[in-house]
Amino acid sequence: MVALESSLITHGLPWPDNRDTALAAEAAVLAAGAVAATVAITRGRPVVGIDAVEIERFARAGDVAKASRRDLGVLAATCRDGATTVAGTMALAVLAGIAVMATGGIGGVHRGAERSFDVSADLNELARSDVAVVCSGAKAVLDLPKTLEVLETMGVPVIGYRTDRFPAFYVADSGLAVDARLDAPAAIGRVLAARRALKLRGGVVIANPPPPEVAIPAGEMAAWLAAAEAEAAAGRIGGSALTPFLLGRLVALSEGRTLAANRALVVANAALAGAIAVALAAVSRAG
Repeated sequence: MVALESSLITHGLPWPDNRDTALAAEAAVLAAGAVAATVAITRGRPVVGIDAVEIERFARAGDVAKASRRDLGVLAATCRDGATTVAGTMALAVLAGIAVMATGGIGGVHRGAERSFDVSADLNELARSDVAVVCSGAKAVLDLPKTLEVLETMGVPVIGYRTDRFPAFYVADSGLAVDARLDAPAAIGRVLAARRALKLRGGVVIANPPPPEVAIPAGEMAAWLAAAEAEAAAGRIGGSALTPFLLGRLVALSEGRTLAANRALVVANAALAGAIAVALAAVSRAG
């Protein structure tokens, strides 16, 4: 099985791209031979595997809370909806016995974190939950060197799938090295099985570059991001509102290219996660 997050449905993509991408990701997992389970809190009930009706409801809703680990208990007790982040999805995936999940990009250390202490809960969750996260690196708006430093400190390995470089979400090569490169889902499955046999706790980051046909050159992305950050500073936008603002402005500045890349990489990551889950199951059955 493969867990899929739901915050990209409510907070990451506009309608109807959010619904279509979520359904395409599930289809990609199925095509790889695995079972997809989109995770969410529906009216206070944690569900690992919401159906297409709920996916559309979440996609159309405008008031769904973002659900990280810290929020799960409150949302359950107050019978509210919650769209799970990477951290929230990992926490619920562990309870359901799912060892692999897919997303677009993980959260990480924000720029200026030495002043704001703004660090995503995704990193702590990766240190504690035994779930491999297939992603296109970390979101491009983050401080990637610091994000990798924190992952190293927490003992979370970063494996590049057919790449020696850590991707930066829309950008295939951030210029930063991964810890190891593996070129086949079966090889990644063996690593996950070996970690399980060694009783090593915590997750693994599987870094899958965006598909070449939608990947954006680093120079173009840097220019767009600088313009978006200047607008955010002028508007005094910060905190939890900053990343959604920057991602939205990148869509506008790129004339939709970042949106197309986002959709494509989410589906590609889901397909790889499905293949890895199948490989891990085969290794587990073989003993």
